[in-house]
Amino acid sequence: MTRLHILRPLAVAAVLLAVGAAVPAVAGVSIDDDDHIAAREALRRGEILPLGRILAIVEGRVPGDVIDVELERHDGQWRYEVKVLTSTGRVREVKLNARNGAVLEIEDD
Repeated sequence: MTRLHILRPLAVAAVLLAVGAAVPAVAGVSIDDDDHIAAREALRRGEILPLGRILAIVEGRVPGDVIDVELERHDGQWRYEVKVLTSTGRVREVKLNARNGAVLEIEDD
């Protein structure tokens, strides 16, 4: 399983460039070089949507502040997992098909 994990604020720009979108700042980004390259190549090949499109889909389903984003390759398919802090203080996790943005699951975290 390949994992892109968002953790460090200074690396936000690197991930946003890697997935080709200018979006509101997320909590932060921490990725190693291999994950960064894999994400960029997956975007170039059309295997994943840009992060900006994914975050717009998430905002439409679960409004709030994005606090964590992961891009995983699971069973041969890319999947985004986005954690959102809602206005009520609840943390929700939204799992999406990274290729087409289909919401696979929304759960409390």
